[in-house]
Amino acid sequence: MKKILIFLIINFFISFSAFSAENSNKKINDCWKGFNKATFSLNQTLDGILFEPLAKGYRYLPSPIRAGTSNMVSNISNLVTIPNNLLQGDIKSAANNTMRLIVNTTLGIVGIFDVASGLGLEKLDKEDYGQTLASWGMGPGCYIVLPILGPSTSRDAVGHAVNFFGGDPWYNITSENDTRYFKDSDYFFSKLADGVDFRAKNLEA
Repeated sequence: MKKILIFLIINFFISFSAFSAENSNKKINDCWKGFNKATFSLNQTLDGILFEPLAKGYRYLPSPIRAGTSNMVSNISNLVTIPNNLLQGDIKSAANNTMRLIVNTTLGIVGIFDVASGLGLEKLDKEDYGQTLASWGMGPGCYIVLPILGPSTSRDAVGHAVNFFGGDPWYNITSENDTRYFKDSDYFFSKLADGVDFRAKNLEA
């Protein structure tokens, strides 16, 4: 239960960006208006008392630390992007992202430095299971504001579930399976860092 709660809190940061980028030009039915209004208010309150202050504090860190954090979490995100590239039939992007993951994890010291871009390996957009379902022809379904997770659609909510129940190799490595090299905290720290980094970059927005 504790892991699920932490997972939900961290993904609050990430869900809004994914939803707004993908659905800004699409009309989606608001099937659960009462529920959405209530959860929107809850999420706004949580953002005001917890997430926004964290993001503002993060901005005071030296620029190299913020850049290294951003590079590291971007590198880890390839563990989800690569399988979704393959599921979407985008072999070229999968190969590019695989090489970026290998180069930045090794030469870039676990992704802190983006060595791959300097070698001509382009940084591509992240992909997730909601986007994969869309590429397979599934419609967005209804608009829904999830508690803590934020704005989403029925389709992307399914994508989140796939990600949580085995679709994220990084979660499987760090939390789902006991290993000698990683702990639960490594997963949650990386997700929290990703969320805070995104929120700090979009404070004005």
